[in-house]
Formats: sequence, structure tokens, C-alpha cells
Amino acid sequence: MRQDAITTEMNADDVEEDSAEEVQVLEFQLGPETYCVDIEYVSEIVDKGQLTAVPNAPDHVEGVMDLRGRTTSIINPKSLLSIDEEGESKRIVIFDPNKFEDEAATGWLVDEVYQVVRISMDDVEDPPLEKDESIEGVIKRDGDLVVWISPVHAIE
Repeated sequence: MRQDAITTEMNADDVEEDSAEEVQVLEFQLGPETYCVDIEYVSEIVDKGQLTAVPNAPDHVEGVMDLRGRTTSIINPKSLLSIDEEGESKRIVIFDPNKFEDEAATGWLVDEVYQVVRISMDDVEDPPLEKDESIEGVIKRDGDLVVWISPVHAIE
């Protein structure tokens, strides 16, 4: 009988360990591929509206928009990450400015937003290029690969 009690306790501990190793990510489309970011960085998702061009801005800055009284820079991650420009960008993932060192309000122009998914850190493989800090890892899911991007490092 004592053995059963020990087994039950171990199973409860195993469940706690598994949940501690899970992260929620937001999946979205850029060109032909699926990417994701940690949901902790995301404050909201909005439809692409009218963007105001910024003279002499870097190529990856599509423009700015007024989002509830705050000027928000809209970035094209396809330019940042050298992704094929195919596909129409329809949505903007707005990031929490408190997660960035300069606390700038920024958003990424993406083709489509799919879903929030809970992933196990055991399913995350190291990025193929060790020098690129913008890639957190690669997730194999349902026979496809999802590239996990760090928005903080990608924008730097």
C-alpha cells in the first residue's frame, strides 16, 4: 500500500514538472512559412490599417500608426529576417512595449495569425544558426517546422 502512495506522489510531481516546461506561443504566417513568438511579448492583434510612411526610416519599417493615442512603429519582419515577400500582409501583431529595453511601441506586419499554442520545451530544437540570436529555436509539429523568433533580438 505504501508503494501506491509513493507512485501517486511521483506522478503528481511529474505533472508539475511538465507544466513548468511548457510555453504558449502565437503562430503566424510570413510568406510561405509558419513562425511564432512567445505570447508574453504580445499585447494585441489588429487588422492592418492605414500606415503613415516615415521619411529616411530603415527598409524594415513600413510606417507608423496611431494605436489608442500612442504612435506605434510597424515593422516588416520579412525584411528583417530575409523572407520571401510573397503573401499579402493583413494583420499586425502588437508587442508589449514594456518587454523592450527602449519601451518603444512596435508591431509586426504578418500575413495571417493562426493560433496560440502551448508547446513543451522538449519539442524545441536549437536554431540551425548559432550566431542568429533572433531565432529561439525550431518546433516540429504535425510534420511541419515552426520557427520561434525572439522579437526583442530580431528588432535590434
